[in-house]
Amino acid sequence: MRLPVTAHTSRPWRIHEIAGDFQVEDVWALPTPGGPDDLARLVDQFAHGEGDPVPSPVGRALFAIRWKLGALLGWDKAEDGVGGRLPTLRDRLPADLREGPSGPDLTAVPFTSVYQTHDEWVAEMGNRTVHGLMHIGWVPDGAGGYRGQMTVLVKPNGRLGALYMLGIKPFRYLGVYPALIRGIGREWQSRAGERAAGSAG
Repeated sequence: MRLPVTAHTSRPWRIHEIAGDFQVEDVWALPTPGGPDDLARLVDQFAHGEGDPVPSPVGRALFAIRWKLGALLGWDKAEDGVGGRLPTLRDRLPADLREGPSGPDLTAVPFTSVYQTHDEWVAEMGNRTVHGLMHIGWVPDGAGGYRGQMTVLVKPNGRLGALYMLGIKPFRYLGVYPALIRGIGREWQSRAGERAAGSAG
């Protein structure tokens, strides 16, 4: 379920003190019910899960087109990414976060981990169009439990980046996010069932 921007901005996340020049693009509730200490399980699923990171034919087609366009127009060169043209957000971290766990990088999609706490995980990606952040928070669900919350923050690279974000907006909502959220929920439930079976055995 898509949430209002305030679902992210109203919480005392550490990301606010680090990424004030990024804009909140989307906030989503994740169907990942759990207990107060389960963010690490969700982070592990993002990093090592077996689910398809783009679990829909439409989404896969859109990503394939995007990568082909990027190759054709030179959007995804290493020198334009994080650590090249874009300084990593880790350079902004206060000492406690810099010295703490950074979290795992993602292999299926090009995100590098920035930091991980008990209730937050942030990973970043960058190219010639945008510097993007994925913020995964762990929040009370209002019914005595907890769940994940995914926020996408972006800093477009000039006019090209702004036009790019505007152009892909309808495709994100129609072909990418709904299938992605469902896929995250299915894998979470599958892993929960495996853990329950293991405990019973």
